[in-house]
Amino acid sequence: MEPTNRRIIVFDTTLRDGEQSPGASMNLDEKLKIAHALVDLGVDVIEAGFPIASPGDFESVQQIALHCQGATICGLARCNEQDIDRAWEALKSAHRPRIHVFLATSAIHREFKLRMTREEIIARAISGVQRAARYCDDVEFSPEDAARTEVDFLCQVVEAAIDAGATTVNIPDTVGYATPAHMGGVIRKLRDRVPNIDRAVISIHCHNDLGLAVANSLAALEEGAGQVECTVNGIGERAGNCSLEEIVMALRTRHDYYRFETKIETRRLVPTSRLVAGITGMQVQRNKAIVGRNAFAHEAGIHQDGMLKEPSTYEIMRPEDVGFERTDLVLGKHSGRAALADRAKAMGFHLTGEQLHEIFDRFKLLADKKKEIYDGDIAALIKQQLHDQPEREWRLVDFCVRSGSSIAPRMELTLARGSEQFHETLEDGDGPVDVAFLAVEKITGYKLVCRDYTVRSATLGHDALGEVNLDVDFQGRSYRGRGMSTDTVEATLKAILDAINQIAS
Repeated sequence: MEPTNRRIIVFDTTLRDGEQSPGASMNLDEKLKIAHALVDLGVDVIEAGFPIASPGDFESVQQIALHCQGATICGLARCNEQDIDRAWEALKSAHRPRIHVFLATSAIHREFKLRMTREEIIARAISGVQRAARYCDDVEFSPEDAARTEVDFLCQVVEAAIDAGATTVNIPDTVGYATPAHMGGVIRKLRDRVPNIDRAVISIHCHNDLGLAVANSLAALEEGAGQVECTVNGIGERAGNCSLEEIVMALRTRHDYYRFETKIETRRLVPTSRLVAGITGMQVQRNKAIVGRNAFAHEAGIHQDGMLKEPSTYEIMRPEDVGFERTDLVLGKHSGRAALADRAKAMGFHLTGEQLHEIFDRFKLLADKKKEIYDGDIAALIKQQLHDQPEREWRLVDFCVRSGSSIAPRMELTLARGSEQFHETLEDGDGPVDVAFLAVEKITGYKLVCRDYTVRSATLGHDALGEVNLDVDFQGRSYRGRGMSTDTVEATLKAILDAINQIAS
């Protein structure tokens, strides 16, 4: 008989624990944007903040409770009257409110932080849960640092909290100390030893200090936890939290093993990840699972050949299922003929075997010099091999730019192509870089979409050469431009023209 599917509650704490990442503080508008995105994503519970922590946190929880429907809105509180009353004041407008109370239980926290006995801890937990339960029916209790709490005492606290009215008991690995076998064992013992455990949902909240947050959460779910607490991109204190996108896709991809389901709309994972990264400034590493730029990118020739024949040879998920447009076969020095031929065909070139052989040799030489080969590079190689005459290149003759905090940017630009010169004066855009793009586009007629723009110092000193690298799209193809000058605007103009000359070649 097939095992029954079990629905896992996804509790997102990006706006509370995630915001506690150094440098990740958000204002009200930013929090509301993320909260609405989380509703669209399909999370069950949004922990919107810690209302007593600051007036701003209170207002954020209050506004999210007022304006976001479609998920339970949760506020965090310590086990004391002031925190709980403040949490309810912020949450009371929510369609489905939840108060989440917590109290440390481990020996090290009892001795050094709280200076309380076991009996005092249990009494405080009961009092806090009972007060929260007077305000709403949905109360979550967390014994902070549960993973380092003596199991017998943890069972006593959990039983007392459930008797007091807790409908969810969360088991936090607050400092990321647990291992999968350890965490699974804690949940199993709670289910075996706590007589009223069936009256509450067991939740799991793991930190990533040892890189085990997702693994520990999966182990807890296997042993009967029904809710997983996580954050978008895994952000959170220190090394972060269990990553929402990773836990959700682990359950989906290995449904054959876990038989668990969530109501997450997985195609929203990448857009939500990018929203959070953009707002917090905490960019996702390229090799981040699920949402990283390299998660569905392949450069090795053997992998690319397999992907072209059957995607499942090297991908266990479809990129479209998490929000990417497609798999990215990156052309570089490890790529093979199959990937080069596929890219050339996609660009409209139909090569014979002999032509491909000759172009591939040139491609390898170029790939040894460049980390990544762009469509413009491929087009130039092919046209050179096919003896196409390149069009005359665009050159920078002269420019003058004016910009300031209280004036519109102005660019006077002269470009040359062959023996002809072209002049343009433009007063538009948002700063000198933007007006540089607009002026070049107006003269050349090429409308570019800039995907990446970076400036770095190529030499030392206050008069250092600046190097501008940019990635642009034109009619669905990608091109990279590079320019250098002691003047950043001049370097930008050179980089734009570098990319345009590849397009025009």
